[in-house]
Amino acid sequence: MTRNTAPATDDTPKTNAGGLSAAEVEERVAAGKANANTDVKTKSVRQILAEHAFTLFNAVNVAMAALVAISGQWRNLLFMGVVVCNLVIGVFQEIRAKRMVDKLSILAEKRVRVLRDGQVADLLPSELVLDDCILLAHGEQVPADSVVLKGQVQMDESLLTGESRPVSKGAGDILLSGSFVDSGDLLARVTKVGQEGYAARINAEAKYVKPVRSQILDSLNAIIRLGTYALFPLGTGLFLRTLFMDGATLNDAILSAVAAVVGMIPQGLVLLTSSILAIATTRLASRKVLVQQTYCVETLARVDTLCLDKTGTITTGRMEVSHVEAAPGHSVAEVDKALAAVVRASEGDANDTAQALLAHADEVGVERGDAPRRVIPFTSRRKCSGCVTADGRALVLGAARFVLGERGADQAAGLAAGFDPCERVLVVCGVEGFDEEGVPQGGASLLGVVGIRDELRATAPQTMRYFTEQGVDLRVISGDDPATVSAISARAGVPHADDSVDATTLGTEDDLVAAARRYHVFGRVTPEQKRSLVRALRADGHVVAMTGDGVNDVLALREADCSISVASGSAAARNVSEIVLADDDFSHMPEVVAEGRRSINNLQRSASLFLVKTVYTALLALICIFFPPYPFIPIQMSLISLAIIGLPSFVLALEPNHDRVRGGFLGHVLVRSLPASAGITVALASALVAERVMPMTFGETSTVCMLLVSIVGMRLIWRISQPLTPLRTALLMTVAAIVAVGCTVFGTFFKVAPLTPSMCVLVVVAGALSCALFDALFNRSIALANNGGGIDRLADRLEETHVTHRSNAKHQGV
Repeated sequence: MTRNTAPATDDTPKTNAGGLSAAEVEERVAAGKANANTDVKTKSVRQILAEHAFTLFNAVNVAMAALVAISGQWRNLLFMGVVVCNLVIGVFQEIRAKRMVDKLSILAEKRVRVLRDGQVADLLPSELVLDDCILLAHGEQVPADSVVLKGQVQMDESLLTGESRPVSKGAGDILLSGSFVDSGDLLARVTKVGQEGYAARINAEAKYVKPVRSQILDSLNAIIRLGTYALFPLGTGLFLRTLFMDGATLNDAILSAVAAVVGMIPQGLVLLTSSILAIATTRLASRKVLVQQTYCVETLARVDTLCLDKTGTITTGRMEVSHVEAAPGHSVAEVDKALAAVVRASEGDANDTAQALLAHADEVGVERGDAPRRVIPFTSRRKCSGCVTADGRALVLGAARFVLGERGADQAAGLAAGFDPCERVLVVCGVEGFDEEGVPQGGASLLGVVGIRDELRATAPQTMRYFTEQGVDLRVISGDDPATVSAISARAGVPHADDSVDATTLGTEDDLVAAARRYHVFGRVTPEQKRSLVRALRADGHVVAMTGDGVNDVLALREADCSISVASGSAAARNVSEIVLADDDFSHMPEVVAEGRRSINNLQRSASLFLVKTVYTALLALICIFFPPYPFIPIQMSLISLAIIGLPSFVLALEPNHDRVRGGFLGHVLVRSLPASAGITVALASALVAERVMPMTFGETSTVCMLLVSIVGMRLIWRISQPLTPLRTALLMTVAAIVAVGCTVFGTFFKVAPLTPSMCVLVVVAGALSCALFDALFNRSIALANNGGGIDRLADRLEETHVTHRSNAKHQGV
């Protein structure tokens, strides 16, 4: 990133020393020259409600509910409870996360000292106008692009560029919004406001709506879309056949059609998905991990490439003392004492380097002495600080070439020969004294050297080791010097950390693509290059997660499949990220991945129960158009959904499971659901044929069909519950009990007819044959799936079709 330190050349009027007058402020506000709308905002409550309410799933169910309402059979509206619960869960989770992130933004927002009418006022950054004069001191953030009028400072631009080393700024130099004052204080004039500022321009590029990237969501939408295409001809055909050819009443025809259509839409699977992800986000929230987009839990569970920003992720953002070496004739204790004297003399304005030295002095136990006679604060012009101690000793601390000159710098370099290349080396020397401007006098006598480096997060090596063991490819992408990034990555345990590249040498898009495939550590990367690197990795088929905390990370965060930020980062980074680590602790990431894996693995296993109903209901509707009647009514489908699908799926979905997520969601589900659907369809067809051979009422046919679905359904639960545990055994017994109680105690409510001997024989024979067919097909489909064939290819085709449809709709503005 090229640093912009040239004097300002804009033609805006210069303000007087007392700042703008009230009239000048009003004039600029009226002209729209206020510092508003500079950040990326979270979605509004209205947007969240609209996204969850206006879906194809809701539209189909509301239409079915309207038809049932026309019939007056209100108890058959029970299926709408699933729709309402799904809507409430989704909206509640997303609004809760939005409010937490918004609260973090409010807490992080600081007021700015501004000169107006000769007085200092404290204003919010959004209240600034063009040409305002602002006062900034150590630790304060630049609220808008400005030019320095007075003062010498060291600026921390890491949130903008990723470069951790401070940048010197003086009168005439430009300050970029989002940077921090590392040391010193200044007076500056605002030169750009609103969307014209540096940070705002980057944020503006990240304001496009990021689509949810989720195999589960894509699969659900594909199933719902396919079901919607099928439900109109099947539902209409069944309604017309029942009404005009079977002599049924209008209400009976409506209920038969609705029962078939409702069964084709996997309502329970949608609710189960929402509930499982909601439980996962609630568990993560208890660990200070805020999930803004629930489906990202699945994405993170599938991640195979993790792109890390150095600052705030691998490092803490603070500095630490790594080495202290004494010059010949001096001791380390003497060097430590001299260091402590200099930094404690100016600790009221301690920058990150001074804070590290202060912490080191406390750690090694250097006692505080008497107040110094004179304090020489650090300036970017001298590149050093110093003091005259109470006993009259003059000490100086700073860069070797500025304090010792070329010859002395070579001596210091010899002492620091064993330091890491990324460390910043300072010298501590004794001098004769200081002149009136604080310049050291006489020849400097080297006491020792001290190495300063970025402080590594204590949990970073353990976290990197976890991801490496899980087969996740780690890439470190930073705006800092490549050698520095490489050394820090190696300390953290990132594999291939020595394989680094300077992004300034990557001139073309092809160079970036080739580098993304080859290198694991990237330095001097611009925000646009970070985005391009993430795009290149995704184009190669990787599922990419990106961590970042600064404005320079926003574009890449938007591009990644899953983005993670920290609470202490920029507001823009927090707002565009799906996951926010509220306590800034990256060590939570293994917990997030583990939670995602538990949720998705169990969801894939449970989802097969729901798709069974979707498939056999559609096939049964087609059969019943030609061989009526349709044997179910909506309230009976509700009992089957509760006993055979709802309860088992929720119990199985909450079990511990930290295995790596493998394979596509839809393929995994179809392998288990299609054999059961075939078995149930054959069983129901047998019942319909038997109904024509031996006399049975509609109620008796419905009862037989319910029992056959329950038998094959319990067989599927038994197969996917292997190996059996006490919990799973209890689940099977509970399912059988619910079916038995529903068909006996609550038989009247569910329209269940008493069993006759002929019905019992039919249930036993058809049930046994159907279970045998299911077992044979199940074993065959598992074998095909393990060899990568059959159903998996069909699932991939369905998912590709849906993604293509969604992409086309996006390009057409749908």
